[in-house]
Amino acid sequence: MPFVSEIQRQSDFNHFSPTTPIVIDNGASSFRIGWAGESDPRVIFRNIVQRPRHKATGETVTIVGDHEPSLLKYFDCTRSSPRSAFDGNVVYQFEIMEYVLDFGFDRLGANGPEIDHPILITECVCNPVQSRSKMAELLFETYGVPSIAYGVDAAFSYMYNQQLGICDKDGLALCPGFTASHVIPFIDGEPVYKGCCRTNIGGFHVTDSLKQLLSLKYPYHMARFTLEKVEDLKMEHCYIASDYASEAQLFQKGTKEAENKTRCWQLPWIPPPTEEPPSEEEIARKAAIKEKQGQRLREMAEAKRSSRINELENEVRGLEFLLHQLVQVAEVDIPSFLSETGYVSKQEIESALTKATQSLRKAKGEPKDDQAEAEDHTDATNEKFHLVNVPDDVLSPEQLKEKRRQLFLKTTSEGRQRAKQKRFEEELERERRNQLDEERRLENPEIYLEQLHAKYKEVSEKVEQRKRLKTNGGHANGNNLSGGVGRGERLNAAQRERMRLLTTAAFDRGKGEDTFGARDEDWQLYKLMSKDNNDDDDEGPDEDEVEMIRLSSRLQDIDPTFVPKSDVAQPTEVPKFRPLTKEDFQIVMGVERFRCPEILFHPNLIGVDQTGLDEMTGVSLRRLPSYSDDIAERLTNSILITGGSCLFPGTRERLEAGIRMIRPCGSPIRVVRALDPVLDAWRGASVYAAGAQFTTQTFSRMDYLEKGEDWLRRYQLRYSL
Repeated sequence: MPFVSEIQRQSDFNHFSPTTPIVIDNGASSFRIGWAGESDPRVIFRNIVQRPRHKATGETVTIVGDHEPSLLKYFDCTRSSPRSAFDGNVVYQFEIMEYVLDFGFDRLGANGPEIDHPILITECVCNPVQSRSKMAELLFETYGVPSIAYGVDAAFSYMYNQQLGICDKDGLALCPGFTASHVIPFIDGEPVYKGCCRTNIGGFHVTDSLKQLLSLKYPYHMARFTLEKVEDLKMEHCYIASDYASEAQLFQKGTKEAENKTRCWQLPWIPPPTEEPPSEEEIARKAAIKEKQGQRLREMAEAKRSSRINELENEVRGLEFLLHQLVQVAEVDIPSFLSETGYVSKQEIESALTKATQSLRKAKGEPKDDQAEAEDHTDATNEKFHLVNVPDDVLSPEQLKEKRRQLFLKTTSEGRQRAKQKRFEEELERERRNQLDEERRLENPEIYLEQLHAKYKEVSEKVEQRKRLKTNGGHANGNNLSGGVGRGERLNAAQRERMRLLTTAAFDRGKGEDTFGARDEDWQLYKLMSKDNNDDDDEGPDEDEVEMIRLSSRLQDIDPTFVPKSDVAQPTEVPKFRPLTKEDFQIVMGVERFRCPEILFHPNLIGVDQTGLDEMTGVSLRRLPSYSDDIAERLTNSILITGGSCLFPGTRERLEAGIRMIRPCGSPIRVVRALDPVLDAWRGASVYAAGAQFTTQTFSRMDYLEKGEDWLRRYQLRYSL
C-alpha cells in the first residue's frame, strides 16, 4: 500500500541474522522499532493513522505517524481524521495496528512479506488476554514471525535504570504515560503485578485540557491550536507547581513574580502597510490627471447642453407652428385636427410651449426674477395637472382615469406643502423661543439656572409618575395590596375601550342563542375595535418626555455639573473599528502553565474521580501481598519516575512532598527520574532481547496454537535473568 511520510527507509535490514530480535516499544503516543543490542531505536513516529484521498487522482493514501504539513495540501483530509489503535492504553483496533506495523517494518528495511526475526513487543500492565491473543495472531499470521515475547514498558525502563545504578532492586516504578498512569512495585528486581495501581489520566488529558483552555481564552485563534502544536506548547512551557493553591493566588494577585512566570507565544503577524504622505511630484501628477478628467467632463457636458438646446429649439418652433396652424382651422374641425397631433386642447399646446420655453431658457442659463419663478411654479403645477380643469365631457375614458389620478396627486401635493409650511413656521417659533430664552439667561444667569432646574425636576417627576402608573396600574406608590396587578390596570384608554366593546358584545344578549354576526350592525364592532390600533403599545414619547429631553440638553450646555436622569435613553456611541496589532496575535500563558499538569495529581479537576500520582504509591503499597513497614520503606527509598509526562519541571519535588505526607514521619523517601524517561523503555527491552536467555522467554506459533489463550493468560516475562 502507498505510504506518505518523511521518515527515511533503512537499508541494512538484510545485514542482520535471522536470530537477531526486533524490539518494538508500542506506546499509545509513539511507536519505536529497532534492533536488539543497539542503544537507540531506528524508527520513531506517532502511533496514529490517517487515510485521506488525493485531490487530483482520488487515490486513497495512508499517512502513518508524523507527516509534513505541506503534504496535506494535496490531500482531502476533511473526511479522514487521525485514528489510533488504542483505547486508553490497550490495543483494540488491530486493523489500524496492521497499518502501523506495516509502516514500521517497511521503514526498518523489510523487503519481503514475512519477518524472519523474533519480536519483543511492549504492552501495558495487566494487558487483557484478548489483546495479547489478537496481537499474537496478527504477528504470526500476517508477518510470519518465528517467535514473540511480551514485556511491560515501565518494567524495562526500571530494569535499565537499575543496571545504571539509578534505582535499587526494591522500589516503585511510577509511569505517567500518554493515556494512563501506573505504579508497579519491584521486589528483588521482579515486578509484583498484584500490587499495581492505575489511574486513567495521562499526558493526553493534559494536552486536551490546555487546548480547551486556550480555545476558550482565544476563540478567534482556535484554528491555530492543533493537537501537535498544543503538545509542543505543553512540553515547552508547562510545569508542576510545588503548591497549587499558593501558585494560583500568586497569579490572582498579579505580582511581579507571576509576571515573570508568564510566557507569550507570538503568532505570525504582518503589520499593515503604513501610508506615507504623497510627494510633491505625486500631488502634481494627480492634480494634472484630475484637471484633464475635469476638462473632458466639461467638454462632454457642453456637448450635451448644446444638443439639448437644439432639441428644445426644434420643439418650440414645432409648437409655435402648430399654434399658428390652429388659428387657421375652423372651430368645428379643431377636435379632428388635434386628434392627429396627440394633444387634447389648445391650452395643452400652450402649456407645452410654455414648459419648453422655460426649459430652453434654463438650458441657456438666462436669469429670471422671483415673480417669474412664482408664475413658473404655478404654471408647472398647472402643466403637471393639466387635466384637472378640463370638462369631463371632452375627455376619453383613459383621460378621465388620468384626471382622477391627477386630482389625487394634486391634493396630496398641496397637503405636503401645507405641512412643510407648518414645520417652517414651527421652526421659526422655536428659534424665537430659544432667542427669548437666551435673553432671559443673559439678564440673570443664576435665577435662570435655578428656574431651569426646578422645571426639569417637575417634568421628570411627571414622567416617573406616568411610568409608575403604567407599571402598577392605579397604585401610584407601587404598593399593590391585592398582591398582583390585573391586566385591565395596565391598559391604556384605547385598549380599555376595546375591552368594553368585547364584553358588551359577549354579555348584552342574555343567556339565549348566540346570534352575534347575524346582523350587519354587529360587524361595525370590528371597525370600532380596530380604531387607533397603532396607539396600543407603540406610543411615541409624549410632550413631557420631549420637554424633559430638551431641558436635559439645555442644562448640559450651561451647567457642567448637571447629571441627567439615568432613565432617559442616551444615544449609544457606535464602537469604532480598531486595526489589529501585534498584541492581538499573542497567546499569553499564565495559570495555564501549571493548571493543566495539575490534573496528574488532582484528576477531579476534569471530572475524573480517581487518585493522583502521589496517592497511587500508597494504594500500591497497601495492595502488596506481603506488606510490611520494612518492605514499604525499602520501596519508597527507590521510586523511579519514567514516561513522557514526568518531564514537567517540578514533578520529582512535588511527588516527594506528596508521598511524604501519606507516609509515617521519618520514612525514607527518595524519588529519582529515569535517565531518559522517553527512550529508556525501548533501551531496556533492547538490552533484554540481546541477552542469551531471551529465547527461553519467547513462544512460537506452534506453542500458541497448542497451548491456547489460557496459557497466554498466565504468560509473564522474567526480567531478572
